[in-house]
Amino acid sequence: MSKTMFYASGAAATMGITLLIKEWTGGQKLQPNVLAEGKVAIVTGANTGIGKETARDLAKRKAKVYMACRDLKRCEEARSEIVLESNNKYVYCRECDLASFQSIRNFVEQFKSEQQRLDILINNGGVMRTPKSTTKDGIELQLGVNHMGHFLLTNLLLDVMKQSAPSRIVNVSSVAHKRGKINKEDLNSDKSYDPADAYAQSKLANILFTKELSKKLVGSGITVNAVHPGIVNTEIIRHMSFFNSWLAKIFIKPLIWPFIKNPDQGAYTVIYVALSNKLKGATGKYFSDCEEAEVSEAANDETTASWLWAVSEKWTRLNTS
Repeated sequence: MSKTMFYASGAAATMGITLLIKEWTGGQKLQPNVLAEGKVAIVTGANTGIGKETARDLAKRKAKVYMACRDLKRCEEARSEIVLESNNKYVYCRECDLASFQSIRNFVEQFKSEQQRLDILINNGGVMRTPKSTTKDGIELQLGVNHMGHFLLTNLLLDVMKQSAPSRIVNVSSVAHKRGKINKEDLNSDKSYDPADAYAQSKLANILFTKELSKKLVGSGITVNAVHPGIVNTEIIRHMSFFNSWLAKIFIKPLIWPFIKNPDQGAYTVIYVALSNKLKGATGKYFSDCEEAEVSEAANDETTASWLWAVSEKWTRLNTS
C-alpha cells in the first residue's frame, strides 16, 4: 500500500469514527410514525437553525406549520425548501419580530383571523451574546427577544390554545441557565452589561416562565415545558468571538466538532416534547436529550418566578389593548 493510500484510508477511518460519535451524541429522534396530522403549530425563528429543522420535521409529520420570522425573505426561502421536501403545502410564512411588541401583536391578530386552533407553540427564536443593544421597546436585546417577546406571544395565544386543548407549549432554553441569575436590581442591564451574563439570565427566565405558566395553566389542558437542545452548530453562535478566532478554527473546532449537534439533531428534543405520547400531561419540566433533566437552584425559585412574571406583564403591557 502506498503512503497516499495509507493516509487516505486512515483519514476515511477517522472520519467514519467522527461521524459515529456525532450520531451517538445527537440523541434519538422521535419515531417517524408519530404524526401531527390535523394539528396547527407555530415555530418562532423558523427560517434557520433549530427552528427551521423543527418546522421541517413537523411538516413531514403533516402538521400545519406557521413559521414566525423577522426576515420574510429568508423565511420564504426556507418554506419553499420545506414544502418541496415534505410534500406538505400547509406551511406558511408570517412576519413576527420578537424585538417588537407591536409586531408580535400584529402576528397574533393575523394568525387568529386565519386559524381557530393552535395545538403546538414552539418558542424557539432567540439571540446569543449580542453586543449591547435594545429592542424597539427599549429592552435589552437578549432579555427582550429570548424572554419578553415569547412571554407576550404566548399569553396572547393562550385563549386559542385553550380552545384546542390538549395543546403544548415548548420553550427552548439552554443549559446556560445554570450560570444565570435574575438581576432584580438591574434586570435590563442599564448599569452594566456582560453579553454572557445577559444570555444566561434570559435562558433562566425561560425556565422560570415555564414553571410559573405551568401553575397558571393547571386544569386548562395546556402543558408547557422547557428544552435544552444541546450544543448546536447554528447561526446563534456568530457573536461568540472564541468560535470565530483563527486559533479555534485550527486547534479547537476539530476536537469538539464530533460532540456538537447538527441543527436537525438540535430539534430532536424539541419535537419529542411537542409530540411524544409519553409526555401527555407532563408540564413545568425541563428536558435534555429527550429525557427530563435537573435545573439549577435559581430555576426553582418560586418567589423570583412570580416577581419576573409581574415585571414581564408590566414591561410587555400585556393587559393593555
